[in-house]
Amino acid sequence: MWELVRWVHLLAMAFFVGGQVVLAVAVVPALRGADRASLRAIARRFALWTLGALVLLVATGVAMASHFGDWDRTALHVKLALVVIVGALIAAHARWPERHALEAAVSLVTLAIVWLGVALSH
Repeated sequence: MWELVRWVHLLAMAFFVGGQVVLAVAVVPALRGADRASLRAIARRFALWTLGALVLLVATGVAMASHFGDWDRTALHVKLALVVIVGALIAAHARWPERHALEAAVSLVTLAIVWLGVALSH
């Protein structure tokens, strides 16, 4: 069962991170200068799926941390702090989409979360 939980966690992470990469390197540059409404519609649709991925990440992450006794690990504490920071950055980006530094910050912090996830893996 724990392999399935880990698989769902990794799949949700791949969607979250992979989606960011696709948006940053393909969608946004392709639609730059085009109708901003199209870009916003794509971002809103991705945001809905991302929310689902985040729910799965939290649920499976809590389950694995409990099962494997990881709650005392410093790497997990740092990872959780970074998850809160990413949430704040995403909220800020939703509020101020023209501030492109927020996009970069979300991507960099997300990659740090992935790094810590690898460090925590069993």
